[in-house]
Amino acid sequence: MRPEELLKLFQNVGAIRQGHFELSSGRHSATYVQCALVLQYPKYAEQLGRALAAEFHDLKVDVVASPALGGILLGHEVARAIGCRAVFVERDSTGRMALRRGFELSPQESVLVVEDVWTTGGSTSETMRVIEQAGGCVVAVGALIDRSNGRLEFPVRAEALLELKAESYEAALCPQCRAGSTAVRPGSRSTRTSA
Repeated sequence: MRPEELLKLFQNVGAIRQGHFELSSGRHSATYVQCALVLQYPKYAEQLGRALAAEFHDLKVDVVASPALGGILLGHEVARAIGCRAVFVERDSTGRMALRRGFELSPQESVLVVEDVWTTGGSTSETMRVIEQAGGCVVAVGALIDRSNGRLEFPVRAEALLELKAESYEAALCPQCRAGSTAVRPGSRSTRTSA
């Protein structure tokens, strides 16, 4: 799937929104990408999973891991395309990411970490930490959309299907806040926790 096709798909389902948003990272932006609006359609979820899996065709991947909530569906579809199992990490009662629900990794299993959107890369980095603590070996990371404007550096190979130019700001530096606007929080995290 070419980047322009991906962008058109997201635009057609209304997944790229304009306004004043507080992202799950805590940063503010005039652009919000709600991947769930695309992934709600099984046909698109499957296509996107296959397209992202194809970016890693040359790697041995035993497990695809993703952060809850946004990455679960995508992680499952990428794992299906690769032909391996899918697990996810989620926040525990302390707010820290953890492998739960009986998910386990065998020593040195090769793991691909998959996320829907990167802004700061925080959820992906937290997922990598959890996977490595559980004995897995993260071989690469992937996302549908990278909106970091080239600011991300992961210690492993990283691939995104689309780079979306969308500025984000620390809340104290947000031009919309300075103009008196209040940000809305459309993401899955109702409260932020420190990593």
